Amino acid sequence: MADTEQLKKIASQVRRDIIRMVTAAKSGHPGGSMSSTDIMTALYFNVMKQDPATWTRSGKGQDMFILSAGHLAPVLYSVLARSGYFPIEEMGTLRKFGSRLQGHPSIERGLPGVFQAAGSLGQGLSVAIGAALAKKLDKEDNFVYVLCGDGETEEGQIWEAAMFAPHHGVDNLIAMTDWNGQQIDGTVENVAGTGDLEAKWKAFGWNVIVADGHDMDAILKAFAQAKANKGTGAPTMILFKSDMGHGVDFMAGTHKWHGKAPSPAECEDALKQLEETLGDY
Repeated sequence: MADTEQLKKIASQVRRDIIRMVTAAKSGHPGGSMSSTDIMTALYFNVMKQDPATWTRSGKGQDMFILSAGHLAPVLYSVLARSGYFPIEEMGTLRKFGSRLQGHPSIERGLPGVFQAAGSLGQGLSVAIGAALAKKLDKEDNFVYVLCGDGETEEGQIWEAAMFAPHHGVDNLIAMTDWNGQQIDGTVENVAGTGDLEAKWKAFGWNVIVADGHDMDAILKAFAQAKANKGTGAPTMILFKSDMGHGVDFMAGTHKWHGKAPSPAECEDALKQLEETLGDY
C-alpha cells in the first residue's frame, strides 16, 4: 500500500503515460484522464482490495472498479498496467487496430482489469449498482467503485440510477465524480448547467463527500469516510473538485484538451513538467 508521497510519484508517471499514449495514437482524451489521475492512483495503489494475479471478470472476492466515463480510458490503462494487470509496454498500442487498449474500455479481447465495456456515457453507474447488489446477495464484504464525469452527469440514466441505489440500500457502492467543470464543448455550466451537485446528490438520498481531487491526503480521507458509510443503508458519492488537464500548464483548466492529442512538440513540453518516477514504457 503506497503512502501519500509514493502516490504523488506514481501519479506523475501516470500523467506521463497518458500524454505519451495519446500523442502516439494521435487521438484520445487527455484532459479528463489527467484531472482524475490522482483519484485513480489513490484508488488502485492504496484504497481498493484487488489482486491482478487472481482477477476474474466476475469480480468475486475482490473490490470492483467500473469506469462510467469511458473516454477516460488512458488513465485506467495506465493504473492497470502499473498495477500489474498487463505489461506496461502494451500502453504503446493505445487505439491501434487489433489492440486490447481501445479508445473506450472493451471486453471483447479480454483485457485484465476491465469489468465492463464503456462507450455511451451514463451507463456505468447502473452497472456498478448491479454489481454492488450482487455482492450483497453473495454476502461479500467488498466495495464497488465507479467513476463518472460531471459532464456525464447530464445524462438522464445517471439520475435514474441515483434514485434506485438509495431505495435499495446499496451502501457498498462508492461513486465518484471528476468535478472539473469542463466537457467537450465548453464548461459544464454553459452547456447544460448541473448546478449544485452536492445538494442534488443529497436530495436523492446519498451520502455526499466533497474533496480536493488533487490533494492525496484529502483523497485518502474521503475514501476512508466513504468506506465508513457502509451500514448506513445509503450509497456514497464523492465529488472530487479537480482541474481538467491538471499537471501541465498549457492543458490545465480548459475544455480544449478534452479530446485533443498533443503534437510531438507539445508532448515534449508536457513531459518536461512531469517527473519520470517509474520508468517510461
